Parts: sequence; structure tokens; C-alpha cells
Amino acid sequence: MKKFIHEFKIFVMRGNVMELAVGVIIGGAFQKIVNSLVNDIIMPIVTLITGGINFTDWFIALDGNNYETLAQAQESGAATLNYGSFITAILNFLIMAIVIFFMVKTINKLSEPFKQEISEQAPDTKCCPYCKSQIAADASRCPHCTSVLDDK
Repeated sequence: MKKFIHEFKIFVMRGNVMELAVGVIIGGAFQKIVNSLVNDIIMPIVTLITGGINFTDWFIALDGNNYETLAQAQESGAATLNYGSFITAILNFLIMAIVIFFMVKTINKLSEPFKQEISEQAPDTKCCPYCKSQIAADASRCPHCTSVLDDK
């Protein structure tokens, strides 16, 4: 049991597990923002453009009866094939994908100067040509294989 707890601690404390946890939490908060954008701003515009079509009322009652709304069919206990809800989910996904695409594109454009600054900095390590170990960039002798390094 102690070995399991020790292995679990090592697993949880890995950098990428913590980064994933932070990503999931931020993703959840970001999802609320995108959902609000889609539901409160974009979907009303789509509804206005489509003439007020409510896709959620598009369904097929599998019991053979006709119902005016999905709520009436569900009230009567009829099994329904809710293809309108599926269409709405697809539209929501496409709209969210477009919104996220533009947000990521904008964020990448804004962060581009910072990436250039980082890439312009001189590397602080280099590879030893003899043993292929990473060593300090200004090293004149490899600490691993003790080879004398040429200043190239």
C-alpha cells in the first residue's frame, strides 16, 4: 500500500499532470464564456436570420401519433427521435469551433512578439560533439567525457 501511495504521489506531482489539471479548470471556465457568447449573442442572431425556427421542436414520434411540440410528446410518454436537437448541437459545435478558432488566432497574433523575443535569446546549453551530452554553452571542456571543446 505504501508503494502504491508513493507511486501515486510521483504520478500526480509530474509537471504535465498538473498542467493538464490547470488546463481542464481553465477550459471549464472558458467553456462558460464561449457558451454565453453562443447562446446569448450568436444564436439569437441565427434565430433572427432563420425566421425564428426552433430546431428543438423537430422530432419524430415513434409511437405513430402526431404532437405539436416535443414537450407534448414527452408528456404523453412517447418515444421520440429528436433530430432537431441534434441539428442544434451541431450548429452550436460549429459556432463554438469558429469562435474558438478566431480567439486562438487573435491570441497567437498578440503573443507573437513575445515568442520572437524568446527565440532571439542565445541558447544557454549546447551539445558535446563527442558524448552528445547537454553542457553549458560557454563550456570549454565537457564535464561528462572531459573532452576539450573547440571554440567554433
